[in-house]
Amino acid sequence: MDNRPQASEAQLAYAKLLDLGMKVGIVILLITFIIYIAGVMEPNVPVDKLPDYWEMKADEYVEVTGKATGWGWVKDLGKGDVLNSVGIAFLALVTIFCYLRVVPIMIRDKEIALLILILLEVAVLAAAASGFIKTGGH
Repeated sequence: MDNRPQASEAQLAYAKLLDLGMKVGIVILLITFIIYIAGVMEPNVPVDKLPDYWEMKADEYVEVTGKATGWGWVKDLGKGDVLNSVGIAFLALVTIFCYLRVVPIMIRDKEIALLILILLEVAVLAAAASGFIKTGGH
């Protein structure tokens, strides 16, 4: 007899979507990195100039390169070095997608306490991603 704990339906649904999201995110990162390195799209900061910026503090780098902060990168998606931010943003949002995936299961199973926690977590993550919650030096 197998005494190991079994994963619940919600845990499996979360894990499957997390696995898929991680794989899609990695593919996006790989493709956008290849686009950048291959020079398919003109970068804001040319690859050969990167070593000039590596030792700079973030605020110096932003000032010298004119890079946008926060969600400002979205307006520069036409630049090869900014395009990889799509993959990073996607990976950051995967957790929210996973939580939303289990909401119908929590409703069906009448897991009200877990449902409330999930919805609160989604609200906090969405607020943080939106820039509504200001923390750190950005």
